Amino acid sequence: MILGRSERGKPPVEPVTLKILVAGGFGVGKTTLVGAVSEIRPLRTEELLTEAGRPVDDLSGVEGKHTTTVAMDFGRITLREDLVLYLFGTPGQERFWFMWDELTEGALGAVVLADTRRLEDCFAAVDYFERRSIPFLVAVNCFEGAARYPEEAVRQALDLDDDVPLLLCDARDRESVKEVLIGVVQHAMAYVADRRQAAAT
Repeated sequence: MILGRSERGKPPVEPVTLKILVAGGFGVGKTTLVGAVSEIRPLRTEELLTEAGRPVDDLSGVEGKHTTTVAMDFGRITLREDLVLYLFGTPGQERFWFMWDELTEGALGAVVLADTRRLEDCFAAVDYFERRSIPFLVAVNCFEGAARYPEEAVRQALDLDDDVPLLLCDARDRESVKEVLIGVVQHAMAYVADRRQAAAT
């Protein structure tokens, strides 16, 4: 069914739109994830890496990377006729973190993308969302050649609370990314419901 149209005799459905952030370290696959699933041509603010950035951009493990996001990535996906997600990929480098407060405004939840070869690069994102009580899940991007670790080992390394979902994904694969996005929406909705119930008691 085309969005905005309906079956004969039924009024058109006005979709609910939700904002989801995609965060994580430099070179972890945020731009790739947004691009893999977006039904529109993604907005990208990538610039070439320069010699001037060499002292502050750690390319260990991503030596083949030649560009970096300097503002955000933006994409959109319709999960159901009545549910549309707006995806905002955050810049991964520390010098661009000042933008995160603006990007998180109005967000339902977040995906923290992780690379097991450079797990420490997502510590800042995990800490950011925990401090601000923004519901998030961790999606481990399964790069070719990267070691696979048991979920519990990754949880311990990231010091995740038991209620934070942890999923494996391929940021290049549309169906894999959709599963991650469905997971973060479900987690965020449950988180909001729990907070409301706690406030009412």
